[in-house]
Amino acid sequence: MKADFAVINAGQLVTVAGYSRRPKRGPELDELGIIKDGAVAAKDGLIVAAGPTDEVMRQVELADALVIDAGGKVVLPGLVDPHTHLVFAGTREDEFEMKIKGAAYLDILARGGGILSTVRSTRAAGEEELIRIGRKYLAEMLSQGTTAAEVKSGYGLTVADELKQLRAIRALQEAQPVDLVPTFLGAHAIPEEYRENSEAFVDLVIGEMLPAVAASDLAECCDIFCEEGVFSIEQSRRVLQEARRLGFKLKLHADEIVPLGGAELAVEMGALSADHLVAVSPRGIEKLAASNTVAVLLPATTFCLMGDKYAPAREMIAAGVAVALASDFNPGSSPVNSLPVVMGIACRQLKMTPAEAISAVTINAAHAIGRASQLGSIEAGKKCDLVIFDAADYRAIAYRFGTNLVDKVIKAGRLVIGG
Repeated sequence: MKADFAVINAGQLVTVAGYSRRPKRGPELDELGIIKDGAVAAKDGLIVAAGPTDEVMRQVELADALVIDAGGKVVLPGLVDPHTHLVFAGTREDEFEMKIKGAAYLDILARGGGILSTVRSTRAAGEEELIRIGRKYLAEMLSQGTTAAEVKSGYGLTVADELKQLRAIRALQEAQPVDLVPTFLGAHAIPEEYRENSEAFVDLVIGEMLPAVAASDLAECCDIFCEEGVFSIEQSRRVLQEARRLGFKLKLHADEIVPLGGAELAVEMGALSADHLVAVSPRGIEKLAASNTVAVLLPATTFCLMGDKYAPAREMIAAGVAVALASDFNPGSSPVNSLPVVMGIACRQLKMTPAEAISAVTINAAHAIGRASQLGSIEAGKKCDLVIFDAADYRAIAYRFGTNLVDKVIKAGRLVIGG
C-alpha cells in the first residue's frame, strides 16, 4: 500500500494499542505495547501501518513520502489533555503570592478573586484578544507534545460572554493544528451579581445559556463545578439533566475540596468524566470503578495550590477505575500547560508509574473526551499524531520533567514541530 509519511527506526515505539473501545484499568495501565526499532506509516493523515521498521518498510510504498528517521528515540502517540481552561484574559500572579502566604483557594474566591477575577478580565476582553492569547498558549502546548485538548468556557458567566469564549475556541480550531473539544462551563462559579441568589443563576444557565449554546452548535460537552460553596449536587443534577436533554455530552468538576458526591453524580448522569477527585469518597471510587466514566486527575492543580493531599490514584487504580491525567491549565490554580510536567508530578505525588502516566495522557485521556476511536494510540485507522522525544527510554519523559524533551511533533501526518 502507498504511504505519504513515515517515521522509522524508533528505539521505542510506544503504541498503547488495543484499548480504543474501552479505557485501560488496573494492571492494563502499565501495558504500553512497545515495539523496539519501530515504524509508523500514514496516508492522508491516517495511520496505515505500525510495527517493526523492517516489516513496515515491506508493507508500504514510500515513493515521494516524507520519511523521518527517529534515530533510536522514543515515539509516543500525540498527547491528549482532557481538561483545560485555556481561553481567558488576564493573569493572577498576585494570588500566587497570596497562596504562598497561606490563603486558601475558597477564601480567595470569597474575596472576589480566583475565578471571578478572571471573569472580569475575560468579560472586558474582545474576541480577537482571546483568540490571540489562546493561540499563544496552544503553541506552547503543541511544542510539549499535546496534539488534542478539551477547552472549556466558564470565564464569561453571561450568555453573551460564554458565547464569545466558545466562538474564540472555534476560531482557534481553525487557526492552528491542535484538535480541540469545546465544553460549555457556564456554571463555573456564581458571578458577583448573583452572589446572594445562586438559584437564579442556575435558572439562567438552564433557561437561557444552555439553549443559546445548543442553538449555536459551539460546544460538544457541558461541565459544572460541583463543590461546596459553588454548585450543589441538586443544582448540578438539574443543569446536567437539561444539558443531556439538549444533546450535550457531560463532564463534571467533582469532589475537589470536599466529598460532596460529585463522582457518584457523574456516574449517575453517564458523564464522560469526573475531574479533580482529590476528596473522592470510597463510595465514589466504587461507583467509578463499576462505570464507564473516566476519572481525570489534575495533580498540577494540587501542586500549584500547595496542597498536601492529592487524588488517591493508587486506590482508584487498584479498584479498577479508568484513570486519566490532565493539566487543568488556567490562570489561577494551575498555570501549567505541559503534560510531561503533569506526568512528572503524577509519578512523584500520585505514585503512578511512568507507564501508567503515559496511558493516562494518551488513550485514557482520549476516552475522557470521547475521541478514543481517532486519537490516543498508534494503530491503523487513527490519526497520525506522534511525538518524538529525545530520549532512549520512555521513563525519561516523567523522570526529566521540567525539561522539554520533545524533538518533533507530527499532527495528522504532517511535521508541525521540529525541523
